[in-house]
Amino acid sequence: MAVSTARNLATVVAAHPGHTTYWLSPGTHHLGNDAYDQVVPHVGDTFIGAPGSVLDGRSQNLYAFAGDAPDVTIVFLTVQNFGSAGDNNNEGVVNHDSAQGWTVSSSTIQNNAGAGVMVGSGSRLIGNCLRDNGQYGFNAYGSDGVTDVILDGNEISGNNTDDWESRQPECGCTGGGKFWATNGATVTNNYVHDNKGVGLWADTNNVGFLFQGNYISGNDAEGVMYETSYNAAILNNTFVRNALVKGPTNPGFPASAIYLSESGSDNRVEGPYNETLRVSGNVFVDNWSGIVAWENADRFAGSPANTSTGVGTLVNPSVATEAACATESNITEEPYYDDCRWKTKNVLVEGNFFSVDPSTIPDCSPSNGCGFNGLFSNYGTFPDWSPYQGEVVEEAITFEQNNVWRNNTYTGDWRFMVEENGNTITWAVWRSDPYRQDHGSTLN
Repeated sequence: MAVSTARNLATVVAAHPGHTTYWLSPGTHHLGNDAYDQVVPHVGDTFIGAPGSVLDGRSQNLYAFAGDAPDVTIVFLTVQNFGSAGDNNNEGVVNHDSAQGWTVSSSTIQNNAGAGVMVGSGSRLIGNCLRDNGQYGFNAYGSDGVTDVILDGNEISGNNTDDWESRQPECGCTGGGKFWATNGATVTNNYVHDNKGVGLWADTNNVGFLFQGNYISGNDAEGVMYETSYNAAILNNTFVRNALVKGPTNPGFPASAIYLSESGSDNRVEGPYNETLRVSGNVFVDNWSGIVAWENADRFAGSPANTSTGVGTLVNPSVATEAACATESNITEEPYYDDCRWKTKNVLVEGNFFSVDPSTIPDCSPSNGCGFNGLFSNYGTFPDWSPYQGEVVEEAITFEQNNVWRNNTYTGDWRFMVEENGNTITWAVWRSDPYRQDHGSTLN
């Protein structure tokens, strides 16, 4: 069905059954004047934009496509200017309600408030330009989690124009795109650059991720962040000049191209990559730092220091609940002592190329945390009933959790942070007893 710019697409769709294909004519299409005027597709609907077809919210409408109908397709369409600065926090413009099975391809989603696209289970984002949106280019979120998503061949750039970290300090809610509790994601061949925050961020109980063949550059903070999550492979990506904005702001902690925060592989969690979290075949050029594998000694299910409020781990969820883990008489005993923690373990960093030239990076120096790889924790102090106080987690992540660097190639001025935040060592010490890392690696 052809829809001209003189017609209101939302009204047209409401009058027709599901499995209808709509062809939007060239030119700029508008919805009504109310903030909640939006297109609500039916199951199986398809929207095809003619060359030059734009759906424009004029900063009046909050959302473009909403509702819970599955299997909707949007292709060759530009969607822009939905919401205004500060609108749509943690909400999205395309697929606002995270309906299942949506495919968005060969489209431009730009200059919208909140997330350009919400990603529900079975979603496919293929060959899109997701740029200059207020909070994220995309946000994968569902009340019951998200499964089976593919992002391939997208350009994801310039997002977080509304600077939500300033609006809500330490919200952890910004960047190119974020995944929450997503089981099974293939993130391949994307160009992720110049986002005002993290490039790609998977936060809290994500499982079974493949990051492969992406070019990730110029993001203000980390290129890829995998946090309190499990079982991933990060393969054959290129990381260039990431975290150059964040890096100088916290010289005691290296801001890195890849940040593994309380994340590793665990065969008690189903899905692929559950033996080894492999970081392999990647190229790192002039990032603030390379790879940081970190575990917060004070963060565990039930701890007041756990920023993933109300959430427990996935290794024994029916027993090691948040409430059980917050019980002082439990946490010192098994299975709680082991199962209440997210752990950075079974990480293999192999066959990567690390290059850094401090002369090309403003303020780059070892004293500022620039030019590091890291495998460390903090000295545990909180809460006062925690059994992980002192050096317990520092020793575990460094020596006991099967985290291995080997067969890598380095060029430039590299240092290493081990055991405790701030404990800096040289290449020679990193490779010697007791650490014995980077066997088979070279430094030129």
